[in-house]
Amino acid sequence: MVVAAYLPKEVINQTQKAVLMKIADSADDQTRLARPGLERMMAWAGVGEKQVITVVTQLVGLGLVERVTVGRVGLRAEYRVFPHGVPPIPSTEELIERRRAAQRAPKNPRLARKSPRRKPSAAARTQQDVAAREEARAAAEATPEAGLPQGNPDPAPGRVAAGKPSGLPQGNRAGSPGETPSLPPSSSSLPNPPTPTADTAGEPGARQGAGCPRHAEPVASCRGCGTNPRAGREEARRDAADREHRSQQEWLREFFAERERRMAETDPQAVEMARQRVYDLARMGREQAANARRQQRR
Repeated sequence: MVVAAYLPKEVINQTQKAVLMKIADSADDQTRLARPGLERMMAWAGVGEKQVITVVTQLVGLGLVERVTVGRVGLRAEYRVFPHGVPPIPSTEELIERRRAAQRAPKNPRLARKSPRRKPSAAARTQQDVAAREEARAAAEATPEAGLPQGNPDPAPGRVAAGKPSGLPQGNRAGSPGETPSLPPSSSSLPNPPTPTADTAGEPGARQGAGCPRHAEPVASCRGCGTNPRAGREEARRDAADREHRSQQEWLREFFAERERRMAETDPQAVEMARQRVYDLARMGREQAANARRQQRR
């Protein structure tokens, strides 16, 4: 049992150690055979029946326990502790070295460094040290990395000779007899084309007075008619919210009126308090409705 208690956590966990210690506590000193019983192993380790069976199977897989007899109804299972030999009890020096090794080990092995940390460079003592470091840094920056492109390639000669055109081609004037003009005619016969109006630009605000040219009556979705489905849905949502609010206020008024009528028959002072409460609720409702309308205008 003492040997089982000194096994490191890298070999077995706490539950496995508790079950192994119970089996070792029940074992014979000479033959190392034990019949601890399922109930006692459960009470020793503080776990359930299924977990104890799983832990015993794990101990058998680790080679720390061997099943000699399989348990049956009315017959306990028999185990042999340390079938391959009892390991020695570690000394104090070994325990200290084990603790120091655990402290030096990384907390998360997956994130540990693959190579040892580089030693930091010594502090510069003279001006020559600083100059040597600057030269080494400049040489490292000047050395190109292998596999990377070294600048842009040389530009290829163009197919068109470098130069500046003397001027634009002088084609025939629009409407003049002769060959086809090389330049397109102007878009208007006037010196300057007219500025497009709002009607020609297709703005909906310009047709509000004259109406939509395509529809005799406004339709559900038309910029010329000035209608917008999104605005209609928003207006319908506001109307539904207002109706719901009015119905709630009506229900509250009826409720407090009935309550006031019932209380008037028993306590006049309670009636006055209820009436004041109704007035306060009505004022709060009006203020909330006014605030909601102001928010919608904004």
